[in-house]
Amino acid sequence: MSVITETAERTLIDSIPRGLFIDGRWRDASTGGTFAVIDPSTGEELVRIADATVEDGEAALAAAHAAQASWARTAPRERAEILRRAFDAVTARADDFALLMTLEMGKPLAEARGEVAYGAEFLRWFSEETARISGRFATAPDGKTRLLVMKRPVGPCLFITPWNFPLAMATRKIAPAIAAGCTMVLKPAALTPLTAMLFAQVLQEAGLPAGVLNVIPTTSAGRVTGPLVKDARLRKLSFTGSTEVGRRLIADAADQVLRVSMELGGNAPLLVFDDADLDQAVEGALLAKLRNGGEACTAANRILVHESVADEFSTRLAARVGGYRVARGTEEGAQIGPLVDEATRTKVHELVTSAIEDGARVVVGGSAIDGPGYFYQPTVLADVPADARILGEEIFGPVAPIVAFRDEAEAIALANATEFGLVAYAFTKDLNRGLRLAEELEVGMFGLNTGIVSNPAAPFGGVKQSGLGREGGFEGIEEYLETRYVGIADPFAAAR
Repeated sequence: MSVITETAERTLIDSIPRGLFIDGRWRDASTGGTFAVIDPSTGEELVRIADATVEDGEAALAAAHAAQASWARTAPRERAEILRRAFDAVTARADDFALLMTLEMGKPLAEARGEVAYGAEFLRWFSEETARISGRFATAPDGKTRLLVMKRPVGPCLFITPWNFPLAMATRKIAPAIAAGCTMVLKPAALTPLTAMLFAQVLQEAGLPAGVLNVIPTTSAGRVTGPLVKDARLRKLSFTGSTEVGRRLIADAADQVLRVSMELGGNAPLLVFDDADLDQAVEGALLAKLRNGGEACTAANRILVHESVADEFSTRLAARVGGYRVARGTEEGAQIGPLVDEATRTKVHELVTSAIEDGARVVVGGSAIDGPGYFYQPTVLADVPADARILGEEIFGPVAPIVAFRDEAEAIALANATEFGLVAYAFTKDLNRGLRLAEELEVGMFGLNTGIVSNPAAPFGGVKQSGLGREGGFEGIEEYLETRYVGIADPFAAAR
């Protein structure tokens, strides 16, 4: 039974702007083209919205460039108050944002509400950081000059966000940019553009000046954003998505020597040692693996368990996973929604099939669920060989492959045997072991006895081919600031 009526769903959809947001106005695409946004739980069209063209992208960057100088001069407190009002508005409209994400992306309402709270917190965090941007004044060591160091906004930014966290991935970039005094062009994912459009509407109502944020949903991402990356007016590129696309964007950004932030692919290991509290480890694995249905770069992609507890852990995890309710996100008690599209579901099943061919054993699940919609059974695979294909690729689905290890050294070697380095998780009662893992695992983030690490007050990001830069925390605003040094002649020189 749905906890939301069809009338309520339609009313919300009809209230969302369907155009491009450029220079403070909603407008049609230059060619009048549109594209459909699909409900992944039914495969049916939700609405059609404007499909931005190369000309529209140019107009958006022109608006951001024109607004940059005046926006950079805006008082920090004014920028902070806009962010605070936006936080209050998003929080007040939490039900609308949650339902919208459930409709266009598929996640259950309970998870969508969690994303609203998480995404909104970036607005509050960076509203508080806005007034703390500072520099320094010092006397040079030789006493002959004075050193003035100040922070300035880097300038117009291009943001390219993914479909899996439509609100949080936008606020995580937009909030620090607003705080720093940067203008922006946002290209949301074509699969989930509606949340970004509602958020742009909220920011406009919160008092964000025209041209500071411009939103251009499009089905021709490379064609529309490519010229912007090559444009001298753009000074910053921030992308969240696959490593493959990220590499190309980094190469393209080199021509203009753009500042880049890249939050790319993940292949997170979750380590369970023989001394772990297995109840705690199972709960942590459920969080790390099945949050967002596994469609997260932070998802535990490889579950590495000490051989002495591997069978018991697999049995316990499978018992919990097998009891998850798979349903449309608006259904009462839904715990796992659909995957975002048929291509994603097909890839997930290919990885499961490949793992079985490699010798893995299905403990629970292992199959697609008949439509409508793109549902897949929550799955646990045991006895997965260490060289199985499924361990080398992002699964992006509700599949937990379990690999046994003999000792700490082997666990670390298996965990680090990947080009990715976003996050790792480990469960152990040995604090010294936990500290060793924190130093030896090649990742940007580490969860010790917890299955979730994301927090707006903490720096989010990876190492190796999982990306560059950090989002959130005190570090997040630095991505949108450049350092300027001014050398000043000795004010006492004339008196000597």
